[in-house]
Amino acid sequence: MRRWLRRAGYALLALAVMALAGGLWFREELVRLHAVNTLFDEGRIVGNFSAMDALFLTTPVSRGDGPVTPLPPGAPLALPAVAEDWIATTDVTGLVVLDRGALVAERADLGTAPDDRRISWSIAKSFLSALFGLSVARGEVALDDPVTDHAPALAGSAYAGVTVRDVLTMQSGVSFDEDYLDPRSDINRMGRVIALGGTMDGFAAALEARDRPAGEAWEYVSIDTHVLAMVLRGATGRGLAELMSERLIAPLGLEAQPYFLTDGEGVAFALGGLNLTLRDYARFGLMVAQEGRIGGRQVLPDAWIEASTTPQAATVPGALRYGYQWWIPWDARPGEVLGRGVYGQYLYIDRARDVVIVATAADRGFREPGRQAAAMAAFRAMSDALEARR
Repeated sequence: MRRWLRRAGYALLALAVMALAGGLWFREELVRLHAVNTLFDEGRIVGNFSAMDALFLTTPVSRGDGPVTPLPPGAPLALPAVAEDWIATTDVTGLVVLDRGALVAERADLGTAPDDRRISWSIAKSFLSALFGLSVARGEVALDDPVTDHAPALAGSAYAGVTVRDVLTMQSGVSFDEDYLDPRSDINRMGRVIALGGTMDGFAAALEARDRPAGEAWEYVSIDTHVLAMVLRGATGRGLAELMSERLIAPLGLEAQPYFLTDGEGVAFALGGLNLTLRDYARFGLMVAQEGRIGGRQVLPDAWIEASTTPQAATVPGALRYGYQWWIPWDARPGEVLGRGVYGQYLYIDRARDVVIVATAADRGFREPGRQAAAMAAFRAMSDALEARR
């Protein structure tokens, strides 16, 4: 009996050691999973959005060693009342306004700082659109290529037979539940993949369901943007962070090194994981406002700027329209376009007036009726005020 008890004790001790080792082994994954589950909690969301590198795996996007593109100070803009009201009621954390390249308004609210590198969420999609335009211009990818030509891992998935154009315009037809408030949704399952060190490529390749033919109807499907990144990586043989650094970020002359969130294989979270300062988001917007030029250099073909910011998808009448990973208001003024992310992230560009506005927020009520209209009213009021004083 004593021998049996001794052996049982050894076995229990071994199991305890194994459990402890397993807990330590998975500690980082568990911490990231906790971060996903509490990312948008009241009291945490503001700080989280300015420090995503403390919560998730990341990779740097080198800014290069070139000079910083200057944003010279301009005459300060007194914000219109409608803009002040919008800031006060939607948890805006930061604002930068450029008038013809001059910095005329900058603020950091709710305890944030101007130099914070802030999560883009889906504004990252518009950066990827720009990078894609450069690849198209080089002849590496064509819009009518099947995505599986460059991302063969998607063969047999719901993306089989889908073209690059279909995913650029979010008309892939792939079923994907984008409900951030449902823990069982695809977008939240994807978040857990990131947290637990899984593979985004594998997640995309495992999608099998379709709810409409490709190219026939629009529906916002964030994983489409990851597929675009898979296409770019396959077409160029290079990682997204390296490619974006060389072709887009370094020529912009940013002041701070951006970073991407990544999955467990170091693959950039292309659809929403880019982090920059507000001034650097504004430099990207300035390049778009100036038809692809910044600092006297043509960074992006003006033809791609025009095509990507023109409505391309069969969206519902009266709603926001969609280009190549850019939003266009239904009642858009000439040259007006938006980069847009959940919880109140905006990159507003009025190309006709050469006005760029960047706003970050931690707006937990971002889905409430009227939020989009209030933001547009604020942006247009600021653009009008700048135009009026010229």
